[in-house]
Amino acid sequence: MIDHVHDLTAVREATDRLLDAVGELDNAAVAGPSRLPGWTRGHLLAHLARNADALVNVLEGRPMYASAEARDADIERDASRPLDAHLADLRESAARFQQATDAPADWTRTVTLRNGVTDLAARVPFRRLVEVELHHVDLGIGYEPADLPAEFTAREIEFLTERFSGHPDVPALRLTATDGGTWSTGRTEGEPLTVTGTAAALMCWLAGRQGGPELETGGAPLPVLPPL
Repeated sequence: MIDHVHDLTAVREATDRLLDAVGELDNAAVAGPSRLPGWTRGHLLAHLARNADALVNVLEGRPMYASAEARDADIERDASRPLDAHLADLRESAARFQQATDAPADWTRTVTLRNGVTDLAARVPFRRLVEVELHHVDLGIGYEPADLPAEFTAREIEFLTERFSGHPDVPALRLTATDGGTWSTGRTEGEPLTVTGTAAALMCWLAGRQGGPELETGGAPLPVLPPL
């Protein structure tokens, strides 16, 4: 069962961790490369702020972004700002998101995200949590996949395996976490390939991050997953 109140608490805690960590940076570090190809840390911070506002739009019945081009332009516009501007924007956009989620609402309603994707309003807080937690790791400033809360990691694996379930471009897979948990995903036909590793490594691989060297496949090539 989705518990949006629980997830909103997790979002606040994750945002506080992010703000504390980013607050230790300087302008040169913000301008440096992140772990996402082609993006500086400033790009990631700008994206996180604009994503908070975009999810406010979703909750209030507006398009998530005016367009894909506008989304990308906003990130490029804000990426090169100094640290203080990024921090202020992150705090202010997080406050707007919290204000929107504090308003009385029907959390069982269906909302529309990017590209016509729909979901329950109650899932929006977890979607925001994913953005904050994964992009904190993507910043490459000391917060690693193993530092992610175990509950978050397991839930994100559940979310991603559900998303890839039955996908024609994903072979049948059985995922086994050495620290607990098994999942199945991909095509339903064929003998499943077993991929073994820590839950954090499995989650990173499913989410399109590094995880290959830490994953065991019994000698078979690790499949390349389609983009999310």
